[in-house]
Amino acid sequence: MKAVGVKNGKGNADALFIEDGVPDPVPTGNRILVRIKAFGLNRMDIMQREDRYPYPLLPESGKIMGVEFSGIVEKKGPDCSGDFQVGDKVFGLAYGGAYAQKIAVSEKMLMHLPSTLRFEESAGIPEVGLITLTAFTSTQLTRQTSFTAIQAIHLVGNLQPGQSVLIHAGASGVGQSAIQIAKVGGASKIFTTAGSDEKCDLCRSLGADFAVNYRSGEDFSEVVKRETNGRGVDLIVDLVGRDYFHRNMASAAMDSRMVLVAALSGSKVDDFDLRALLNKRIWLMATTLRTRAADYQGQLRDLFSEKILPHIKSGEVKTTVDKVFPWTQVSDAHKRLESNVNAGKIICLVNDD
Repeated sequence: MKAVGVKNGKGNADALFIEDGVPDPVPTGNRILVRIKAFGLNRMDIMQREDRYPYPLLPESGKIMGVEFSGIVEKKGPDCSGDFQVGDKVFGLAYGGAYAQKIAVSEKMLMHLPSTLRFEESAGIPEVGLITLTAFTSTQLTRQTSFTAIQAIHLVGNLQPGQSVLIHAGASGVGQSAIQIAKVGGASKIFTTAGSDEKCDLCRSLGADFAVNYRSGEDFSEVVKRETNGRGVDLIVDLVGRDYFHRNMASAAMDSRMVLVAALSGSKVDDFDLRALLNKRIWLMATTLRTRAADYQGQLRDLFSEKILPHIKSGEVKTTVDKVFPWTQVSDAHKRLESNVNAGKIICLVNDD
């Protein structure tokens, strides 16, 4: 098969190329072989390309980038259930390997593709959707054992109807998913940040009550303070890290939660005083999805299918695709992601040639 490789093992976007003669993956155990039709881009792909991924990767991640995809079932492993059949259209998560024509993943990480979605739309759902859902519900996974949006909103953040939430990077894939999942979950007020007026308009169109353009000089913590009468928000979903940490503390309500999903501005916070957490009894939690066990991801998939997928099918929750590239232009796709001009997911379509 063919797959996206990186010249000399690491480099900039121009180092990406389509490599031929890559061995086909073998669907052992409960794995399913999927012929990939589209894959979604994520920030972690850039870090992996540059050989600076911050967390230890599981062995099954391999060297090929990509953690979310859509495609067609081509072959089943000997231990697979009857949930999927050859020829089924599916989308799902992977520990790695989605930048390729074929992938073998646990059936626990796959979902049936709704007839209302195209391959390019569904390829960008799994990673952002599940992380967000986890950020919103903490207790459910420990009780019944529960993709980035689902994880951040529900499983870890434990958002309850009537509570308020602050979501950073609102125009990103995770941010857009988080706004809509919070809305569906009954959030009373949704605050978000974004880097342009156009992106703020997009956030409001998805359900945000307040969208702050951080490039305009407006302080989101002041907006939160004003619009909550000084109380603060019940949940903060943060992808930024260092640059927002102190203002996040100022925006948090008593007994609130903050879920750290990423640290795009840096991970080391200057002049941090633990009393900021103690004074407000803030629960500070962090979550990642890629290093979770397949059983966890399967339970999260089931929660997503139950709580969110029906809203996607009905159109109540929208899947925003920023731009679609042929995978032969994967370098251009990475450059667009690095430029931060995208509002929504960047997708690559994979051909069989």
